[in-house]
Amino acid sequence: MATTEAPPLPAAAPARARNVLSELLSKYGLIAALLALPVFYAVKDLRDVGNLAPLATNIFQGLSNGSIWALIAVGYTLVYGIIELINFAHGDIFMIGSFVSAGLWGTFGLTLVTGPLGLVVGLLATLIIAMLACGSLAVMIERVAYRPLRSAPKLAPLITAVGFSFILQNVGLLWLGGSPAGVPDLLRAQDEVTTLLGVEIQRADVLAIVVTFPLVVAMVVFITKSRLGKAMRATAQDPDAARLQGISVDTTISLTFLIGGMLAGAAGLIYALYQTTIWFFQGFQAGLIAFTAAVMGGIGNLKGAVLGGLLIGIIQQISDTRIGSEWTPAIVFGYLVLVMVFRPQGLIGEETREAG
Repeated sequence: MATTEAPPLPAAAPARARNVLSELLSKYGLIAALLALPVFYAVKDLRDVGNLAPLATNIFQGLSNGSIWALIAVGYTLVYGIIELINFAHGDIFMIGSFVSAGLWGTFGLTLVTGPLGLVVGLLATLIIAMLACGSLAVMIERVAYRPLRSAPKLAPLITAVGFSFILQNVGLLWLGGSPAGVPDLLRAQDEVTTLLGVEIQRADVLAIVVTFPLVVAMVVFITKSRLGKAMRATAQDPDAARLQGISVDTTISLTFLIGGMLAGAAGLIYALYQTTIWFFQGFQAGLIAFTAAVMGGIGNLKGAVLGGLLIGIIQQISDTRIGSEWTPAIVFGYLVLVMVFRPQGLIGEETREAG
């Protein structure tokens, strides 16, 4: 009986199969990697204590801590999206925000015995002043250091950003010295507010979430709905075309730095109340974490910056509680490497001129 041989596969078929496999691995491999740590400890908690309350506590506290990183990360991603500059001084602007806030508490006479009304009014005034101070500082840095170098090779403004970072660090060093300084625990941050489904909710957690999310929502609405926000997006997409449409590119870029600096100032206040300890080097550490969050979520993408900040907060909290704080930086950056390997454009995707 004669047999017929199957026709050979087209040469492009193996390539298509590899592409499909690569896409599936990129999508589901990343999901598996992100879920590995919480799933492992979920199984462990069910085995040891019979419920998921410990893991839920880790996740909730991680969200509150990550909201601070999200505020800082948004500033990074705004600046990169509009002028494609990694503003290394941004983390130190956040540090100045903490220092300004702590100084204003003394000026306003806020102490542990201040009444609730005075505390709310004083902290609200501190928040506004700290945001304006940091926003003004960011605009000044852009005007003095970055604008003259806008047409220079990209390495020049990058080095300038590093230089301003060291300048602000030394300002902080002269301001409060080289040792961490304690600040009054005005909110009694570790006091329990309530317990929900076995999760202990503390005042610090409420503060971080209540301040962060309205600010982020207001900023997203401003950028997507307002005329100035549309000018920012147009400038980020194509500065030359934006100029032809009558948009003042210089003013728009300054506005971007103002918004990013204001968010860093708000994060500085929250951090000081949350941690009750501030020091001159906190900006470098926070800036590195926030930049990691921005890259992890997708540089230039506001939603990606917020998502990256929250994810890093959760990873940090689980690692600090379950593994050990000495391993936390390695685990955080290990996750960053995994995200970059499986999805180089970030979790949500870049929004830059090159990315479209």
